[in-house]
Amino acid sequence: MSDFLMFSLVPLMVAVIICMSCALLGNFLVLRRQSLIGDAISHVALPGIVASFLLTGTLASSAMMLGAGVSALFTVAMIELIRRLGRVENSAAMGVVFTSLFALGVLMLEWNEVGTVHLDVEHALYGNLESLIWFEGTSLASLVDLQALSALPPQLGRVAWMGGLVVAFVVVFRRSLVLASFDADFAASVGGRPTLVGLLLVLMVAVAAIAAFEAVGAIIVIAMFICPAAAARLMTNRLAFQVALSQLIAVVSAVLGYVLAGYGPGWMGFGVSLSAAGMIATLSGGLLLLACLFGPYRHRREPLR
Repeated sequence: MSDFLMFSLVPLMVAVIICMSCALLGNFLVLRRQSLIGDAISHVALPGIVASFLLTGTLASSAMMLGAGVSALFTVAMIELIRRLGRVENSAAMGVVFTSLFALGVLMLEWNEVGTVHLDVEHALYGNLESLIWFEGTSLASLVDLQALSALPPQLGRVAWMGGLVVAFVVVFRRSLVLASFDADFAASVGGRPTLVGLLLVLMVAVAAIAAFEAVGAIIVIAMFICPAAAARLMTNRLAFQVALSQLIAVVSAVLGYVLAGYGPGWMGFGVSLSAAGMIATLSGGLLLLACLFGPYRHRREPLR
């Protein structure tokens, strides 16, 4: 039990919170056909992070999230501008913008010679779930010991705050999110403010992406924005059930992926372990593949109810 509390409890909780939060937002991205936004924001975060460092001189999480949020809103504005002026499809506009902004972030690093900024490529891509060790978690008594709880890895508190913010956003703006996802013109006619809600949705995606980027890397956030929601959409045509099913898929992916990464190779006779974030993303993709092959709504185009 002590080994589980010390080495696995925090990583599992962080993974579950991030997967559920991303999947919750992902439902509305899938319905809006904007699934690539999650990938775009994971790229455009770089210039926002670099700019916030240059302005504040710190890599504090609050400054990183603020910079990434501003960068995300700028990205949405640029995508919309290119789409309307260039009359190109949305995915093409997103591809141009997020690759250009990522390149801009690299140039900003080079131009300003920010040698003190450490970007760990391995953690950025694969995450560092395995390093979230709770050294004070030596027994069940630690769960009610305030001193032991104060030693919890700070990533847990940050993703918990992010998860609560995502849930609050969806609850408060649920009606507007649903209306704007299906018919933006009708939403505007009944006071749904689809443009504002769309911007807030992208901002929340940016917050979730940056929280995931810091804790578990970029792979899991891209997979978890898309895979659970898309898989759930292939299993039902009821929105409420789709959201609930996407949450279940997210939890299964997080828990089973973490277990398989740590113990799967050992069960097969290999003395190694795999990246937990990479396994979670792989498993969520596998569940999406199963939904594509066997989902009852894979060939139908019935509207959601």
